[in-house]
Amino acid sequence: MEKVVLLARVSTDKQEFNRQITELKSFCGKMNWDIVGTFANKVSGAEMIENRTEIVEMVEFVRENEVKRVVCLEISRLGRNTLEALKVIQILNENRVSLYIKNYSLETLNSDGSVNPVASLICTILLEIASMERLTIRERMNSGRTQYIDRCRREGIKMGRPSTYKKELESYKQQYQKEIGLLKKGISLRNVASITGTSVNTIRKIKELCVDTEKSLVMAFESVILSELWRLG
Repeated sequence: MEKVVLLARVSTDKQEFNRQITELKSFCGKMNWDIVGTFANKVSGAEMIENRTEIVEMVEFVRENEVKRVVCLEISRLGRNTLEALKVIQILNENRVSLYIKNYSLETLNSDGSVNPVASLICTILLEIASMERLTIRERMNSGRTQYIDRCRREGIKMGRPSTYKKELESYKQQYQKEIGLLKKGISLRNVASITGTSVNTIRKIKELCVDTEKSLVMAFESVILSELWRLG
């Protein structure tokens, strides 16, 4: 069986990450490929390669283990910064490691290890499209946010939480930085308590105040923005 590694990238959604891995494992099973490693990191696709630990670790792993194929679901999993994503492909090419993009049945190297020029061109085009989509979404979000703030000011709607809440939140963020970091990585309450020595009840309050609330605020804000964009057409 041919050895392969999986590459997944998500920004926030854990379910989306699990979906990618499940789909890739199923596909590799059908192709009779042996998965010897999985690399994923929940960071923005706009990060530099030096800050994308999964990319650095993956390159080192394929070199040491003589892996000849990396499998990802979509080209955007390399990062929506076109130059950085192309740099990843270049590094893989230089190590004679082919990148297989499942959703397009696209492979960057030919069977003899030479670069597939058609695949290289398509990858560049797909990355540019993803980059343009990302820029468009950002512009729409910024526009919607500005319009939402203006509307709140016109209608006298007070934005934000009471000052006592902000003080408590800031206090917890400063005092329990390690606990918050572990919770955001998806580690269970009991495991975080065991690692840090903080009681489970305190960990639960930290999660509700600093993690769950933050996610809820982001989702609520995005909902308002989308509603405004829909209303404005």
